[in-house]
Amino acid sequence: MRLLIALTYYRPHVSGLTIYVERLAHALAARGHSVTILTSQYDRALPRDENDRGVNVVRVPVALRVSKGVVMPTIGWHATRLVLTHDLLNLHLPQFDAAGLALRGRLFKRPVVLTYHSDLALPPSFAHWLASYAIALSHRIALALADVIVTNTDDFARHSPVLSRYRAKVHAIPPPIEIPLPTPDSCAMFRSKYNLDAPGPLIGIVGRVAAEKGIEYLLEAMPAILARFPDASVVHVGPREPVGEHEYARRLAPLLARYRDKYRFIGVVTTEELAAFFASCAVHVLPSVNSTETFGMVQVEAALCGTPTVATALPGVRVASQLTDMGRVVPPRDARALANAICEVLAHRAEYVRPRSEIARQFAPDTIAARYEALFERLRAPNRT
Repeated sequence: MRLLIALTYYRPHVSGLTIYVERLAHALAARGHSVTILTSQYDRALPRDENDRGVNVVRVPVALRVSKGVVMPTIGWHATRLVLTHDLLNLHLPQFDAAGLALRGRLFKRPVVLTYHSDLALPPSFAHWLASYAIALSHRIALALADVIVTNTDDFARHSPVLSRYRAKVHAIPPPIEIPLPTPDSCAMFRSKYNLDAPGPLIGIVGRVAAEKGIEYLLEAMPAILARFPDASVVHVGPREPVGEHEYARRLAPLLARYRDKYRFIGVVTTEELAAFFASCAVHVLPSVNSTETFGMVQVEAALCGTPTVATALPGVRVASQLTDMGRVVPPRDARALANAICEVLAHRAEYVRPRSEIARQFAPDTIAARYEALFERLRAPNRT
């Protein structure tokens, strides 16, 4: 099957969405499908066309940016050309161009599968309000035109004001998740490289510096954590630059300064280093605050490395700990509850650790790609309804 997958950002951009699509695309290609990625050339140093381990990547030039979004004047031409030469279109939202892409799928009689990753939240300003309105309109059109909508969990779909309107065509498929098995040597090398051999427990956090990540609540929880575990410290993995989040970074700065000896950023790491990072942490924390977080793949990645997670009880996000049985959930924006749960896991960590094999099986990219494949085949069947 010739599959066209469209999204705004693709690798090497680092986000949960880009990692999800990269894993899915390569798993589908490994199953014998011809896979093309249609995305933005968000960095002019990136090639316009390339083959990434069997996956074709087509990047469209960017004329201008609006916060985290991009404007690509030639996206329509590329979309028309590619939709005509592929059997099925898979859109990944949020995406400003979703409506035009879905319309082409409908006009050219190609099934459209829309994967809805999260709601969109931009920093407050009039320009961002206009951009949010335009993107929301594009999303509504695309959702209406799509044959099927995929989301990570039924839990999120039931609670989403957007997806609840389209429940009849929503299918829940968990995200594809894999991570190398960390070894004692890889962990030792990682700790040595980043000077992480302090005696106290490491509290890990992974993600961009963005308002929806709730980093301030972990910082506000630090006094209570340090009262019980004085040698504890936080290690933060993720992009250092707050893309479109400079105001949030400015507000965060005083808290980070207060705990500069207890909170370290180590930037973007390799996949192997990420595994060693998780294995080196006593607990991983996901303090997200809104529906831009709908699952939290890092929770499963941490579990695969033997590390439990404390996450917020957001729709969808709270499902990961149920599936792995390796963590606790707390109310969003509640620093006291977050501190208590982190201390509980630190004090009784062995009670929150489960075998890797079953977790790995249910989230394996090939397992998830097979579920997508079955959905694609049903949509292409001549007698489909």
